[in-house]
Amino acid sequence: MSADLSTAFMSGNLFKSLATVSGLTLVSRVMGFARQVLVAGVIGAGGNPVADAFWAAFRLPNMFRRLFAEGAFQAAFVPLFQGRLVSEDKAAAKQFAEEVMAFLLCILLGLTVLVEIFAPLAVHGVASGFADDAEKFDLTTLYLRIMFPYLACMSMVGLLSGVLNSLDKFMAYAAAPLILNFCQIAAIVLTADGTLEVSGEALAWGTAVSGFLQLALLVWGARRQGYWLRLRIPKLTPGVKRLLVLGGPGFLSAGATQINVIIGTNIASQEPGAVSWLMNADQLYQLPLAVIGTALGVVLLPMLSRRVKEGDEAGAMHAVNRSIELSSVLVLPAAAAFIVMSMQIIDALFRGFATDALSLFGGRTSAFTADDVKWTGWALAIYGWGLPAFVWQRIFAPAFFAREDTRAPMNYALISIGVNTGLSLMLFPVFGFLAVAFATVFAAWLQLIQLGWSLWRRGQFKPDPRLKERFPRIALATLALAATVVFALQHTTFLAGFVFDREWVVIFLIAGLGVALYGALLLGLGGVKLSDYKAYGRKRDVF
Repeated sequence: MSADLSTAFMSGNLFKSLATVSGLTLVSRVMGFARQVLVAGVIGAGGNPVADAFWAAFRLPNMFRRLFAEGAFQAAFVPLFQGRLVSEDKAAAKQFAEEVMAFLLCILLGLTVLVEIFAPLAVHGVASGFADDAEKFDLTTLYLRIMFPYLACMSMVGLLSGVLNSLDKFMAYAAAPLILNFCQIAAIVLTADGTLEVSGEALAWGTAVSGFLQLALLVWGARRQGYWLRLRIPKLTPGVKRLLVLGGPGFLSAGATQINVIIGTNIASQEPGAVSWLMNADQLYQLPLAVIGTALGVVLLPMLSRRVKEGDEAGAMHAVNRSIELSSVLVLPAAAAFIVMSMQIIDALFRGFATDALSLFGGRTSAFTADDVKWTGWALAIYGWGLPAFVWQRIFAPAFFAREDTRAPMNYALISIGVNTGLSLMLFPVFGFLAVAFATVFAAWLQLIQLGWSLWRRGQFKPDPRLKERFPRIALATLALAATVVFALQHTTFLAGFVFDREWVVIFLIAGLGVALYGALLLGLGGVKLSDYKAYGRKRDVF
């Protein structure tokens, strides 16, 4: 295959695979919005022990879901699995996956038993600030014990996702999170008329059940591709040793953001309500992060790994450039929206829309207060400044992992974690929990700069002429979008009169207007060109 044809083939696959993952991820995150609104509407946020306890307990299994199923584990596993597929055969790749599964299961079962027995110690690690509140601490311990098996399931989901993603089969991986949202929505709807404690426990059980259902889906998907992994006796084989050598640093480097979040949660737990405020803001910015950054990272890693192992360095750099270009088109307006209309978004979702939605289930009003809106909104605005960094990290990191280099990203991650912890502790006495959000964002940009600079020095990434030409135009369209939204927000009360006095509907309409304007400006300024996508349809070099 010629270099031009190889690049075109790779580009087409990138676009098609990204569309599959992003499309299903978007559906999942929209369901996640509904789940988040219902949960916040029923159990509230600030000052509510059930809300703080559930979100603190959910942090740990949710972190492992993101580490294993959305990047860190796959950062080490996929290149090694791909290497066996390219240099050996399917049987060798399958054997490697079985060896990893046996070793992983052994570790996970032991960890699960330890956490179930010593759950209070784990709670101290996640939310030490709860120690002075017996009710909140006991609830967190209970929820963590119920949900912790979800962690083991997600680890296996990450392994099977790595197998399928290496084969360019992304459907089952992208569909799995839908199950979590469905189970949690069902749990909160069925217990909406009960006590807060009943709703909190139901959410914990719904989370645990969803883990087993997601695992069943991935087992089915892998079996369809001929990868029915049989259980082996755990052994420290050369392949597993190599995975551990790469996986330790890779796990740390790819998971730095999640580690920073856990550290931040622990620090913020000293302030009542802060864990819930941070978690609700986190769930909102995770929508564009998952749809754009995580989806690109998942699709990009096996593609880059294959190109590097085939010696196509030009194709690998081309893919990184197009990924940055495409992500910029999507992430910059999302970040701008979070910055300029964070309070309005929170109020529209968690108070206006939540009250109307809950009226269908017993006529309840949202338990989300004006203070909850204020502080969650501030946290979301701060996270908005970091959203581009969170996304672009997911593009730069695979460029290292595809070359089986996990040590350099690990060093940058350690710096990021140290800076995040130091800033959080230093600023918390002055700014409270908002210091945690700021420190997370600052550390993310620092890590991104280090990753990009290292790739540039190695000659593995340089902005190409197309990216240099289009990025300023994308940024200009984003600034115009932000200005338009700020102007429109001054007239929400007047506009609400046309939609049955529902200001939350006005906020959604303003967001839709902004998207339409942004799209028109992008085309007018040349930030994107329809000819790119028409060329893709004719199988030319698009990306």
